[in-house]
Amino acid sequence: MTLARIARQSAVNSRSGLATATLAVGLVFTLVPLLYLVSVSLMDRAEITSGIVVSADPKWQNWADVLAGSPIPRAILNSFIAAVLGAALTLAFALPGAWAIVRYRTGGRTLAATLMSPWLLPPIVAVIPIMTLLRTLDLANTLAGLTIVYALVNIPVAVWLLEGFIRKLPIEIDEAAQLDGAGSWRVLLSIVTPLVAPALVAVGIIVAILNYHEFLLATFLTQSADSQTLTVVLSLFLGERLAHTGKIAAAAVIGILPLFALATVMQRWLVEGLTSGSVK
Repeated sequence: MTLARIARQSAVNSRSGLATATLAVGLVFTLVPLLYLVSVSLMDRAEITSGIVVSADPKWQNWADVLAGSPIPRAILNSFIAAVLGAALTLAFALPGAWAIVRYRTGGRTLAATLMSPWLLPPIVAVIPIMTLLRTLDLANTLAGLTIVYALVNIPVAVWLLEGFIRKLPIEIDEAAQLDGAGSWRVLLSIVTPLVAPALVAVGIIVAILNYHEFLLATFLTQSADSQTLTVVLSLFLGERLAHTGKIAAAAVIGILPLFALATVMQRWLVEGLTSGSVK
């Protein structure tokens, strides 16, 4: 083996070791807080106060109380419905918008930036107008109203993300379909949509996670137990005079399980979508 090959192999091994060490550190910082959250969910107040790391007598009753005697299950369902349906509506509007911007240069060079600018503002500035509009439409304090708000709020970021994927598609594909007599909507639905399906899945998952985690709008727009989301209900747990941290931790763990399930099931499509085009 020549010295050059030995040097290259040494460089490869060095990069591999660095990548492994970086991954290990990332896993530690990701998993340790989650594992400790699970541990706290199995403690009573005295154990939490004492500062122990793992309970010698796990209190599974915390989980039972959260699942059977609290609004957490309904809140998780509300969050999941608002997140998924909101993401689906976002994609339904964002895909035609991104396609029009890329293919027809709709709005010139400034439309994409104009769409993104309100999304970058603090959400609190829009709370009062949104509440007034939902009250006018008789959608105040409803899950449907919150879902529509989530859908509209995330259109700018979805358009911004989808633009990069659509730019990767050769324009000759559109032109060939139009020569065969396909109209603009037929091209979008029959040609463009299947080609960017992995990107739609990836962006949809990102938007759904943003919706699932959202707190501020949900706090102001939902007041009844029938429409409140997980983040709102968890905040009410913290508002108790003597909060039971173990039950709050159990509720938090139960609340993030749907996200882990979604990420596990959709992992292949998420990775494929994020690597099939460039994200600007």
